[in-house]
Amino acid sequence: MQAQPQKEHRWLQQLVGEWTFEGEAIGPDLQAMRQTGRERVRSLGDLWIVAEGEGDMPDGGPATWMMTLGYDPQREQFVGTWVGSMMTHLWVYEGQLNETGRTLPLEAEGPGMTPGSTARYRDVIELVSDDHRTLTSYALGDDGEWHRFMRVDYRRVR
Repeated sequence: MQAQPQKEHRWLQQLVGEWTFEGEAIGPDLQAMRQTGRERVRSLGDLWIVAEGEGDMPDGGPATWMMTLGYDPQREQFVGTWVGSMMTHLWVYEGQLNETGRTLPLEAEGPGMTPGSTARYRDVIELVSDDHRTLTSYALGDDGEWHRFMRVDYRRVR
């Protein structure tokens, strides 16, 4: 069975390349913390991308991570995973492009901010230009609203 790339698979190819990033995350004490690093995004055939990153955690410690993203035509969803050296949870993503085709919100369930709880999260990838993208992360609060806790700007290395 040889799957043929869809327009959604081609959308993912825009992320392929070398990137540097800097961003800001809100810590447990509600203070903003800066973070910087690098990410390499490569194709896995024409159907998947794999992103491998390294950088500083908001608390200053080192971190590495890996994200996979693809598109499942049967489910009509982007699907993927995210794992990082700082936690034991395997994040499982699913989402759909917005109407503009520039923004991909990916939702997942994971550990909540209080011990023993779980929460819904949304990571939003936005293509600002060919050489600039953002990742904004939100947690669904008890009030039913999405609360931003991180924003990262990625710049393509030329």
